Amino acid sequence: MKSFVVITCGKLCFFVVLALLMVGKVGAESHPKVIGTTGMISDVVENIAGERVQVSGLIGPGVDPHLYKATRSDMAKLSRADIVFYNGLLLEGKLTDALIRVATSGKKVHAVTELIDPTYLLQSEKLAGHYDPHVWMDPKAWLKAVEVVEAKLSEFDPSGAPTYQEVSSKYKKKLTELDAYCEQVLQTVPKESRVLITAHDAFNYFGKRYGYEVLGIQGISTESEAGVQDIERLVDILVKRKIKAVFVESTVSQRNIKALIEGAAAQGHRVSIGGELFSDAMGKPGTYEGTYIGMIDHNVTTIVRALGGKAPADGFHGKLQTGQDR
Repeated sequence: MKSFVVITCGKLCFFVVLALLMVGKVGAESHPKVIGTTGMISDVVENIAGERVQVSGLIGPGVDPHLYKATRSDMAKLSRADIVFYNGLLLEGKLTDALIRVATSGKKVHAVTELIDPTYLLQSEKLAGHYDPHVWMDPKAWLKAVEVVEAKLSEFDPSGAPTYQEVSSKYKKKLTELDAYCEQVLQTVPKESRVLITAHDAFNYFGKRYGYEVLGIQGISTESEAGVQDIERLVDILVKRKIKAVFVESTVSQRNIKALIEGAAAQGHRVSIGGELFSDAMGKPGTYEGTYIGMIDHNVTTIVRALGGKAPADGFHGKLQTGQDR
């Protein structure tokens, strides 16, 4: 009799555990599946939604979104997604067809730049008729992306709306503090040295917000090739204005930057690489630079130190750690 009871209890326990596992699995699968085309967008979703959604990205660290093409696995991810957030403004040029296909299939597809006032947007002489898509380089502008994500998540998941709104408010406060920190630290660079020369025009909104002159070898899209005249023009600027540092980008080849340095050296002017900046993608997942705040903090610290300003050893990260500006 005892053995019978033990066996029955064992079976009962087995089925209870199995049922609980199945409930957990169903619960996890019931979470909305959200995709962000870039790491910066996925990071916003993760900050606002937390564990209420399953977030995945398409374009990883060190990958150029201007040139990125959707793979088969990307298309499978997109087809399974409930919501897709993309930058827009033609950043994901080669992904456009894939995004259109997903949208026409009935999926929720939203551009995080849709709330930005068109009067704020910059146009490029090299890409007439198109806006510069690199709006995340200005934390104040990126607040609008946060608002889009919050609103669309709340529409899709009304029960989570109060949570999204509360967390979004805290995150926007943090971005506002980041912007104030950047402005303060960037002003320590002497005015005559506030010139940012990079591989391509990804920092125009940064320059507009913080009062820096920005010069890129390539245009706002890395699809445009830099010509000999572009290199020569920038070499002349480096020499005449005695600019000592230029910057490489994590998603763009260093070839053109090295050509600048060699061209300046041929004219007797020494130029060094001031550091690597994160432009179209963040750092590696799991690192501080693999977050939007960490990406901007890293860029500002690198720029300030290379151009003769003063940046705190621990940057904005230190303030986050101590809670001074929360």
